[in-house]
Amino acid sequence: MELTGAEITIRCLQEEGVEYVFGYPGGAVLFIYDELFKQEAVKHVLVRHEQAAVHAADGYARSTEKVGVALVTSGPGVTNAVTGIATAYMDSIPMVVISGQVPTSFIGEDAFQEVDAVGITRPCVKHNFLVKDVKDLAATLKKAFYLAKSGRPGPVLVDIPKDVSNHKTAFEYPSTVNIRSYHPQVTGDANLIKQAAQMLLEAKRPMVYAGGGVILSDAAKQLTELVRLVDAPCTNTLMGLGGYPASDKQFVGMLGMHGTYEANMGMQNCDVLLAVGARFDDRVIGNVAHFNSVPRRIIHIDIDPASISKRVKVDVPLVGDVGSVLTDLIKVLKSSKQKPDAHKDWWKQIDEWRGANSLNYKNSSEIIKPQFVIETLHKITHGDAYITSDVGQHQMWAAQYYKFDKPRRWINSGGLGTMGFGLPAAMGVQLAHPGETVACVTGEGSIQMNIQELSTCKQFNLPIKVIALNNRYLGMVRQWQEFFHGNRYSQSYMDALPDFVKLAEAYGHVGILVEKPSDVEGALKEAFARKDELVFLDFRTDSTENVYPMVPGGKGLSEVILAEDL
Repeated sequence: MELTGAEITIRCLQEEGVEYVFGYPGGAVLFIYDELFKQEAVKHVLVRHEQAAVHAADGYARSTEKVGVALVTSGPGVTNAVTGIATAYMDSIPMVVISGQVPTSFIGEDAFQEVDAVGITRPCVKHNFLVKDVKDLAATLKKAFYLAKSGRPGPVLVDIPKDVSNHKTAFEYPSTVNIRSYHPQVTGDANLIKQAAQMLLEAKRPMVYAGGGVILSDAAKQLTELVRLVDAPCTNTLMGLGGYPASDKQFVGMLGMHGTYEANMGMQNCDVLLAVGARFDDRVIGNVAHFNSVPRRIIHIDIDPASISKRVKVDVPLVGDVGSVLTDLIKVLKSSKQKPDAHKDWWKQIDEWRGANSLNYKNSSEIIKPQFVIETLHKITHGDAYITSDVGQHQMWAAQYYKFDKPRRWINSGGLGTMGFGLPAAMGVQLAHPGETVACVTGEGSIQMNIQELSTCKQFNLPIKVIALNNRYLGMVRQWQEFFHGNRYSQSYMDALPDFVKLAEAYGHVGILVEKPSDVEGALKEAFARKDELVFLDFRTDSTENVYPMVPGGKGLSEVILAEDL
């Protein structure tokens, strides 16, 4: 049987078990949309902007073990999607983005709604394809899904010209994929694993530093077992939160620019550091020279060999899937006759650093403190919600004060720092987990980046709870202007804000204005009691509140600013 390219596209999605496609139609993809209409297995979610389509597919992927899928048209459709693609690329999120393209005979002629999608996206995708012959379409889509989810995951773009989606060919979906020169290493080197185990057994001040690779590899269970086995403090990156239970006594909090004092000091002063699925980025270790000024031995586990010794030279490079390598490392540790010390002196030092109470803040009965809102959110949801966030101060407060005990519950843009991510990501999470509690923590600046998605939420009955920490400023910008730019608040004040309650109501949702600290808990309880409705909570918070601790840009982990220092 011969099928059109559009029919083949939908059949391939069905073969891959795709549940949802997030997209926005346009001329170059109308044949594909016509085939979507004719079937029911693959559901389509109509967003109101292509950026939101990719963020929603991203949220869907992060909260599951599945590949997110987005569908956009040519020209402005694909350029609107680039921010979402780059967001997924920076955080290694498995995704396939299908874009329409002008007919093959028009390519390069500046046709209506033509852009070089392959050229534009090349720097921010794991791979991309331009399909010029319908005979190659099925195999290309198979490769796209394989590439997206294997090795270090990432977004893959498949650009399909309009005539290719209408041409016919015999359809057969490949059962296997063989890509020359692409063979991700899954298992770690046995000898290096033995070296790593011995190093951990000999350590006097061990530290485990775990990132998003633990989440992507579904290796939280193995990480937890290993941390307890070697009796080491564990810190998570922003992307790794939930990879180790935050309520556990060995967890010392998030590290980095806004990490806890004990996490940062532990990283700086340990003698053996085990880095698991993390990349030593600038927001985590600060100044590289300062970090390297203290001698330590480093073991680094990562699926991507390019990430190892990229910024910090390591002693034991373990290339492989985080879950696989941790499993083998645990086996070696358990079989060893030597057992790790109790590290009593090290834990005594950790507890002294904990005594700084670096996340302590002065609550108020007069004005709402944003930290208090997040603490109350954790209390009301029993720490069991899916939390998405936008980017800024509210993101950091959510990371600091909502204690994540499970993986895939914290959904945020880490590497790219994309404002406007939170609401569409929450849509993807809610569709992936119907009946579960999903909250989007945002600010009055970020939410307006993709606020039109309140319309999508209404159409698809998504009962997300929007927690807006409204301080009338671009909060993180204002904080940096206060610290480093002489209190010159250039363009960071949010003037002429909308009435968010009325705006939510205009979209058909419930809006609640909260102005007093005494009303915070009651408002949250009311919102979460409305299980079938989206509720927009506008919390008027302290506009002068800053995020502490803070390691200034270019400084080292021990050069931290605590609230009490000011």
